[in-house]
Formats: sequence, structure tokens, C-alpha cells
Amino acid sequence: MTAAVEGIASAIVLEEADIPQPRRRRRRDGTGVALTVWGVLVFAFLFLPIIVMFVYSFNTGRLLASWKGFGFTAYTSAAQNPIIVSSVITSLSAALGAAIVSTILGTLGGIALARSRATSTSVIIATAILTITLFTPEIVDAVSMLPWFVSLGTDWGLGVFNNGLVRLVVAHAVLSVAVVTFIVRARMQGLDASLEEAAADLYATPWRRFTQITLPVASPAIWAGALMSFTLSLDNTIVSSFVQVPGSTPWPVYIFASLRVGLRPEIAAVSTVMFLLTLVALAVVAFVLRRGDQSADDIAKTLAAG
Repeated sequence: MTAAVEGIASAIVLEEADIPQPRRRRRRDGTGVALTVWGVLVFAFLFLPIIVMFVYSFNTGRLLASWKGFGFTAYTSAAQNPIIVSSVITSLSAALGAAIVSTILGTLGGIALARSRATSTSVIIATAILTITLFTPEIVDAVSMLPWFVSLGTDWGLGVFNNGLVRLVVAHAVLSVAVVTFIVRARMQGLDASLEEAAADLYATPWRRFTQITLPVASPAIWAGALMSFTLSLDNTIVSSFVQVPGSTPWPVYIFASLRVGLRPEIAAVSTVMFLLTLVALAVVAFVLRRGDQSADDIAKTLAAG
């Protein structure tokens, strides 16, 4: 009898489970609405200037702020202007060179700091010096680098430092090494030392342990550091304006000089193209990290330098 009652009860429960229940609408409290509105305002504050720049890059007027009509005149004029093309090529070349130099030095420095004892005096001093380079005002860096390059090029006879592109690469790399170092260090501090110890027990040489274990683990941070160095170089104006030489004017310095006569739509057009190039670089890094079995959260943390 008891078994029959239990069977009937189970059947009733199953039938009730099959009946679609009315969906309850979640009531949003005032705090949730306020946070949503605040988030929308923050994103608008961040991206509206970029959207305005993108729209005005299609302005056919003579001046950027004077809208005359829609067209691609700014893009064609910028492509036909040798000064603009030269400044863009200089910026991209300097950014690529600075990214390579700072990534190599920063990767080695980050791995060295991660493997050292955090309480050792040398690690503390090295970390403090790198931190100082991050917080030093750029005008101070610019004023100090200019006589240094001049002294190397004239007094020391190192003519390579009279080259404007070399000056830009070295100056931008100096400012980016600390960023790459801290990113790689944060990544390597989570590395299990037993992996390298196991490889050593299997008679792997130090070089093979470095190339087959250490570098693959640090690769997300290395890519993120390279991208960060590349974008910081493209954005640098103060140091670039001091260390540049005639014939190697980077794009930010060209824009700064154009303020004296009024910005033209060509400025917005080229800036839009460079912004899109930055997005492409970001997408490539995310694609590489995704192929390396990185989760979406890991990719976001890596690209955010965390």
C-alpha cells in the first residue's frame, strides 16, 4: 500500500514538473539601474571622442572642426602627402623596434626577478629602480635623454645615436622595459618550479628547459608586454619631440606641430587608421592566446597587464 502511494505521488510530481511554470520577472532594484546607467556613461565618456574622430575623418572640409560634407577626401589626401606618410612610417618603425627591444630585455628581467628571492636586496633595488622609471615625469626623461644622445653621438663618437630612428627606438624602449618586466614577472611567479626540476631530472639542458617550458608558460605575458610597448611608443609625444632629428618626425609630434595652423581632416583619417591597426594587433594577440588554450578570463587579464 505504501509503495502504491509513493508511486502515485511520484507520478503527480513528474506531471507537475512537465507543466510549464510561469516565468517570474526579476525586479531590478534602484542600485542595479543606477550602476547600469553609470556604466553606460563611463563607456560613452571613453569612446565618444574616438567616434567623433572617426566621423570627422570623412569630412570634406578644409579644417577638421568645420563640417562640409561626407567623403573620402581626407584619406586620399593623407595617402598622397609625403610628410604624413613619412611620419606614420617613422612611428610604426620606432614602435616595432621599441617593442622588440623592450620585450627581449623585459622578458629576461621579469624571469630573473620571478626566480629570485623576493626579500633579497638586489631584487628590491631592481624593483625600486624599475618602479621609478614608471613614475618619472616624461618631461624629466626627455630632458635627460637629449644630452645623453648628443654626448654619445659627438663626444663618444657613436654616430649611430645621431640617427633619429635609433634615438626613438632606444628612448621608447627605455620607457617600456619596466612595463614588460612587471607583466612577465607577474606571470612567472605562478610557475610551478617542479616542472623545470622534472625536466632537469630527465637530463634536459638549461636551454631546452628555457625554450620548451619557461617561454611557453610566459608567452601570454610576453605578447601582452610587446603589445603594450608598441602602443606606448605610438602614443609618446614629449620624449619623441625632444630626441627626434629632422627627417624622422613621428606621427604624434607631427600632430602636435599641426595645432599651430589648425587640424585638418587628414589628421583624423590617419589617426583612425592607426587606431584600427591597434585593434588588429590586439585581436592577433587574443587569437594567439586562444590557440594556446587560454580562457577568456585569462586573455582579458593578460591583455590588461594583470
